[in-house]
Amino acid sequence: MPLDIKKEKAKKILTTLKKLFPKAGMMLHYDNNWELLVSVVLSAQCTDKKVNEVTEKLFKKYRTLDDYVQADPREFERDIYSTGFYKNKAKNILAAAKMLKEKFGGKVPHTMEEILTIPGVARKTGNVVLGNAYGVVEGIAVDTHVRRIANILGLTASDNPIIIERDLMALIPKKDWFKTTYLFIEYGRKYCPAKRHDHAHCPLAAFHAKI
Repeated sequence: MPLDIKKEKAKKILTTLKKLFPKAGMMLHYDNNWELLVSVVLSAQCTDKKVNEVTEKLFKKYRTLDDYVQADPREFERDIYSTGFYKNKAKNILAAAKMLKEKFGGKVPHTMEEILTIPGVARKTGNVVLGNAYGVVEGIAVDTHVRRIANILGLTASDNPIIIERDLMALIPKKDWFKTTYLFIEYGRKYCPAKRHDHAHCPLAAFHAKI
């Protein structure tokens, strides 16, 4: 399909999604940029609902960056256990806290180049944190929902998040990059879940490339 036709298709898809989900956005709960970063790291392979349940207690127990720097790793693992992959997440979060204190003056960096040096942060996390914390948009966050929906809609033929992001950025105007992630997530959750279902009833069925 020629690029201009795919761009027009993407435009129509986004127009429909914006009408369906006018308030689509971040569902994680946090009070500052560091807590945002922690929440996004915890959300890997975990629902936002579960992360919010965990961080409700976690953020009361660990109130400052120094609390994380001084945290006991085993105790912290227990605190985040129910989010899954807790050993790796604990290791990354506590290492990230030390890096922020030592290298970034206790602040979450505001460029993609810098934020990608933080343990546990790849482009998906970087895009989510930069967009929500600073309004800095350098790409499109590709999580499992976005990867699946982008393929179903025929906007990419790849399963590689880096390639999917590149494909979507080529089709979608930069002003919509940040919103696209949340629109795709909402569509996947409400109308087109991963579990087996009748795609004919999906609002964007006419644009589906495969079922």
